[in-house]
Amino acid sequence: MAKTISTQIVIHASPEKIWSVLTDFQAYPSWNPFIKSISGTPMEGKKITARLEPPGQKGMTFHPRVLEFEANKKFRWLGHFGIPGLFDGEHSFELLSNADGTTTFHQSEKFHGILVPLLKKMLDVNTLDGFRQMNEALKKRTEALDKF
Repeated sequence: MAKTISTQIVIHASPEKIWSVLTDFQAYPSWNPFIKSISGTPMEGKKITARLEPPGQKGMTFHPRVLEFEANKKFRWLGHFGIPGLFDGEHSFELLSNADGTTTFHQSEKFHGILVPLLKKMLDVNTLDGFRQMNEALKKRTEALDKF
């Protein structure tokens, strides 16, 4: 069983500026309504610790493995709920520079595992809302930096 959730938002800032906000993990509690914290070294093959709190759901702390970390472009990890194959999520942040000085921030997650059908409603509502809230908060925080 598989399911993908995907969102995007256009931010009036360079990929470098957005990347600096996205990778300032210590600041997450002050602005990020969905991913409350990330700690660890985001290098390919390394494990990090992430705390996600989808709207209307209990939060979850897990230890995903970083699959890709390319500065100013992409950050991708794979996490598991319990044992691999039960409920796995490959989360991705991608920055795409636009010709007009804006950047499209794309956030997605591919879910796999036997629990996916049971959690479909939560993914379609709570998790998707969490993505959207984070996207808006990232846009607001990054664009505010240009005002100083």
